[in-house]
Amino acid sequence: MEQKVYTLANLDCANCAAKIEAKFNALPEVEAATIVFATRQLRLTAEDPDGLIEKLTQIGRTVERDFEIHTDAHTHHNHHECHCHDHEHDHHHEHDTGWGSLVTILLGAGLFLAGILLQPLTLLASLPCFIAAYLILGWDILKTAAKNLLRGHVFDENFLMSIATIGAFVIQEYPEAVGVMLFYRVGRYFEQRAVERSRSQIMEAVDLRPETVLLSDGTVIPAAAAKAGDLVQVRPGDRIPLDGTVISGESRIDTAPITGESVPVAARQGDAVLSGCMNLSGLLTLRVEKPLSESMVTRILQSVENAAAGKPKIDRFITRFAKYYTPAVVAAAALVAIVPSLITGNWNYWVYTALSFLVMSCPCALVLSVPLAYFSGIGMGSKQGILFKSGLTMEAMANIKAVAMDKTGTLTEGSFTVRQVSGGDDVLSLCASCEQFSTHPIAVSILAAAKERGLSFTKPEQVEELAGQGIRAVFGGKTVLCGNEKLLAAHGISIEAQRAGMTCVYVAESGVLLGQITLGDTIKNDASEAVSQLHRMNIHTAILTGDGEVASQAIGKELGIDSVYARLLPEQKLETLQQLRKTHGSVMFVGDGINDAPVLSGADVGAAMGSGADAAIEAADVVFMTSKTRAIPTALRIAAQTRRIAWQNVIFALAVKLIVMILGVLGYASMGAAVFADSGVAVICILHALAPLYLKKSVKK
Repeated sequence: MEQKVYTLANLDCANCAAKIEAKFNALPEVEAATIVFATRQLRLTAEDPDGLIEKLTQIGRTVERDFEIHTDAHTHHNHHECHCHDHEHDHHHEHDTGWGSLVTILLGAGLFLAGILLQPLTLLASLPCFIAAYLILGWDILKTAAKNLLRGHVFDENFLMSIATIGAFVIQEYPEAVGVMLFYRVGRYFEQRAVERSRSQIMEAVDLRPETVLLSDGTVIPAAAAKAGDLVQVRPGDRIPLDGTVISGESRIDTAPITGESVPVAARQGDAVLSGCMNLSGLLTLRVEKPLSESMVTRILQSVENAAAGKPKIDRFITRFAKYYTPAVVAAAALVAIVPSLITGNWNYWVYTALSFLVMSCPCALVLSVPLAYFSGIGMGSKQGILFKSGLTMEAMANIKAVAMDKTGTLTEGSFTVRQVSGGDDVLSLCASCEQFSTHPIAVSILAAAKERGLSFTKPEQVEELAGQGIRAVFGGKTVLCGNEKLLAAHGISIEAQRAGMTCVYVAESGVLLGQITLGDTIKNDASEAVSQLHRMNIHTAILTGDGEVASQAIGKELGIDSVYARLLPEQKLETLQQLRKTHGSVMFVGDGINDAPVLSGADVGAAMGSGADAAIEAADVVFMTSKTRAIPTALRIAAQTRRIAWQNVIFALAVKLIVMILGVLGYASMGAAVFADSGVAVICILHALAPLYLKKSVKK
């Protein structure tokens, strides 16, 4: 199976997007199809995705084939742009935000106002104005309704709006008929502007890919053409285009676009820098380490796009609900038109009320507001260096009851410093020889200390890294152990108790303890406040670590962690997490090591520090690009706010529609109110869905 991503350039209706997605998934050749209204993307997984695009015409859409050859070189996806016209829902949406639509609305409004002013004089004078205004405002809708009716789409929005307004003409409610069409067009105009605004704001925030790069020789080339090893210049005030290493120059780098951190960091020769960050002061020359398709700016964009495609359960529920909503409202309209009229004989009143029901029968406000709310939340997270991998992840995070964290790199800096060596330089040299191929933070610190003292290393004949214990190596036929007390205990070697808050690496050769290296790790300066925030959110906190009991308990006590589990192997971490789940409910695990991959996958939500191992990042559901612990409560708060906004939109939209229906039956609501319950509510829900974009201060509290 092959997955391709297509951009549907004219996709401007959330309801028809849901319908088309369902039709794609009904095709036997399709393994999976997802249409993301927020990004206008069709993600198609099939044996021959391009061949299936041809079938768009058979399921209600056509594709202008000349656009299919356009491939987006910025991304690793086969990303084609298709200009699509919906035959099921082929209406004026794609033009609603253009000048032509605005002129049409103004002209129709002028004729409508003229009809209102002339109505007291004579119907003969006002009726032509009403008819002209109606045809100007509604011609596209009427034409599309007729086409769709021939295809059997009786629940199409255009058809229902046409029936409602033509019905108003039949019962001689001329101003109502034109007013409804006018307000409908105005509502759709503002609705589409709001949608486009949300799309542009979010995508501008996350799409940091450069168009061109400046090579060191002054040549400007497309960013996608730059290769690993190329030398590029980054001037003060420019954004770093590609992931690279500083070859020359010094500067201050603003990493906020990637990590959300507001404090600039120093960059000098030899430092690695990420694409998307801003160069604030000096001229830098970088050696490109990764092409554009693999650089951080592309990874972030792909993460956001993939997250938008991972629809939450509420989104799927609303899509299913919308399938039954419109037929139910139409059935209610038919009952309201017929039953009371037969009883009272007041056909005009009850038909008018039924027509107002038809105006509210489109579920766009419901279908549109939920995905935009989650897309907005995903965009808000990315602005703060938090990459949610799907809407499902955000939904799950809103239900988290416990947060389990690895100690090293999550609660502590992970940059150990050798404080004391028992046994002298020989012990440090032997330990460094064992650790020289390990990427563990402790190993890196030991190597750094040995190099600082000018000690030499020996290459082991055999070396084995034992997860959660340490290293076993062979030198000259002698077995050397470097690790924690668990490793030595397994080989029958007794040790002294380590000092509180310290990490000890013990060195033994041929079953004899030679000495120990004592290292200290520093608690992150925001870890205490982050844990306090989690407690204020009524979330249980726990440490799951492979480090020693004494040091881990000391860290836990200082931070106020609820429970500490130390000396855990990777599989034991997973078992402990499952126990936490049984006791407290949904558990989120935060880690950054290669050994954390199993427990990250097994947690209800797995979160990885962006500075951690690639395997941990791949296994995680959410990635914190910043190394700050406060990203944990911030992410949970964004997720909770996003879910709350989505449900508020659903409840508000349904409540307003229901209230207007009841008021209509009681004689207190007009068709104008029905238009507000449709288009007006959609605009309000869209604007409310954008709220996470403006909650940056509140989510950090």
